[in-house]
Amino acid sequence: MAQVMVDLPLAHLDRPFDYLVPERMHDSCVPGCRVRVRFAGQDLDGFVLERLSQSSHEGRLSPLRRVVSAEPVLAPDIARLARLVADRYAGTWADVVRLAVPPRHARVEAEPAKQVATPSAPTQPVDVAPWSEYQAGRAFLNALYRGDSPRAVWTALPGENWPRRLAEAAAATLASGRGAVLVVPDHRDVARLDAACTEVLGAGHHVVLTAELGPAERYRRFLSVRRGAVRCVVGTRAAAFAPVHDLGLVVCWDDGDDLHAEPRAPYPHAREVLLLRAHDRGCGALIGGHAVTAEGALLLSTGWAHPVVADRTTVRRRAPRVWVAGDSVAELARDPAARAVRLPHRAFEIARAGLARGPVLVQVPRAGYRPALACQDCRSPARCPECSGPLQQPGAAEQPACGWCGRPAVSWSCPNCGGSTMRAPVVGARRTAEELGRAFPRVPVYVSGGSRVLDTVGSAPALVVATPGAEPVADGGYAAALFLDTWLSLARPDLRAVEETLRRWLNAAALVRSHEDDGAVVVVGEAGVPAIQALIRWSPSAFAERELAERRAAGFPPAVRIATLDGGREAVSELVDTARLPSTAETLGPVPRGEEDEVRLVIRTPRRDGGRLAEALKAAQAVRSARKSPGTVRVQIDPVMLG
Repeated sequence: MAQVMVDLPLAHLDRPFDYLVPERMHDSCVPGCRVRVRFAGQDLDGFVLERLSQSSHEGRLSPLRRVVSAEPVLAPDIARLARLVADRYAGTWADVVRLAVPPRHARVEAEPAKQVATPSAPTQPVDVAPWSEYQAGRAFLNALYRGDSPRAVWTALPGENWPRRLAEAAAATLASGRGAVLVVPDHRDVARLDAACTEVLGAGHHVVLTAELGPAERYRRFLSVRRGAVRCVVGTRAAAFAPVHDLGLVVCWDDGDDLHAEPRAPYPHAREVLLLRAHDRGCGALIGGHAVTAEGALLLSTGWAHPVVADRTTVRRRAPRVWVAGDSVAELARDPAARAVRLPHRAFEIARAGLARGPVLVQVPRAGYRPALACQDCRSPARCPECSGPLQQPGAAEQPACGWCGRPAVSWSCPNCGGSTMRAPVVGARRTAEELGRAFPRVPVYVSGGSRVLDTVGSAPALVVATPGAEPVADGGYAAALFLDTWLSLARPDLRAVEETLRRWLNAAALVRSHEDDGAVVVVGEAGVPAIQALIRWSPSAFAERELAERRAAGFPPAVRIATLDGGREAVSELVDTARLPSTAETLGPVPRGEEDEVRLVIRTPRRDGGRLAEALKAAQAVRSARKSPGTVRVQIDPVMLG
């Protein structure tokens, strides 16, 4: 007999089923292989969890239809991790396994199997001296060398070559005979980390797992990891499930980036998956970045992880000088409009001085040309007369058009005051590049953002206008950086708006040369804003501690567990009435969500009852699924976006 998890995303069928194994399939039916079974009158795929000598089922068992592949693609620890993630996020095992195991590629499986030997450790000794700049940094690497399982939250220094530091941590883990999983937000980070691992570990000691590889190559590399040929994996969020043998270290770089959050059910976050895996396997963990999230601060406050940080003297030496436009009486005397204009005189001067030494970065929160338009007279948002969508101007020579239906705004007039002239309350990256090009006519201007993101720029003088997260790496670092329209980033209606803004500022400022090399950053905003003060002092850890304290007081994640329920009003009401919520649960809402009859309900509990909350919601979903209740309810536990 075999215990099979059938590929069924229905909550009330989220459990294993027993099947008879025909004699002809005895050898090929191994734990972890793919099989085909008969279920509810149709043939479905599934995975064999284990072979059984007898079944607890009293009725007649159905036989397996066939063994799709004898390749044991589902490792036992990944099957267990899938259950842990499904329970954590009130989801189903089948949905998690779809994220963990790539689709089968028969031609790749049929390729001649290479002789798999025990992976060797890197031949070159790893230099741990760069980690000595951090308190407990050398101790962290030495613990990995010894085969221990240290857990740390690493605050990287500005200008740090973080890909090489992570590669060194992986090398220390491989030297102890164990494997490592390194997860980064996007393909640009993967490329940098891939190059660093090749340099530190040598060729053949790691593989890259990303969706961009294509189905055949991705499956080929997945099999090389599953068969034990490689023990170091670099990739984006799906790589968190990589079946690395003898796992010794999991790494999540820049864990505050929303790209780590899976957009498909049950919406797990890569950081949480890796932390669950580290706890389950008893391996080391490293959560790193230039910024520290509230979740990282919570790990430190509970003692689950220890800080790896540099002392203040080292931080001041490595960080660029940060200026706030209009923060002094003397500057306001020279430039009375410093706090009102978009590009104050100080920003212009520092950009001009920086261009004499190298490239200058200009960060703008919005892409496009004029992404929003308003009436020049009454300042009311300009709307499409056909669908009421927002009007925007894609380019300098293009007609304003609707951002929803695309209709051009011909002979537009304001319905409030009758005005016919529009203004741009928000200017995008392309318009900013156009304006700077006129201000610095002999300097090349590059735009990075939207559909065209640059990976690198040279060391020659140039203006690089980029949206947050799209800043290219400059050879030798940027001579200066300007952060414009800071109010726009800070005013986003989201719980994590301030934390996310500071994270993006720190990531961009970390690309600027140190103040010893005359590196400078100009922030156009209010000097008293806590995020700007944290940037000036370069104190991400202190800011994260303050953010965590404020969320504790207000009752927001990660201090508490939150579940959001989105769906029709009747469906959400039925789910809540069915769920046996913890006595500590507090419901907020429901509130309308734009579409007719669509609502959102928020449920929050103390962290200690988070597991019970997820269990109750999953059980309620199972009841609705068994009843075939109309309407769907999307359940998210601790969503990244909570606007």
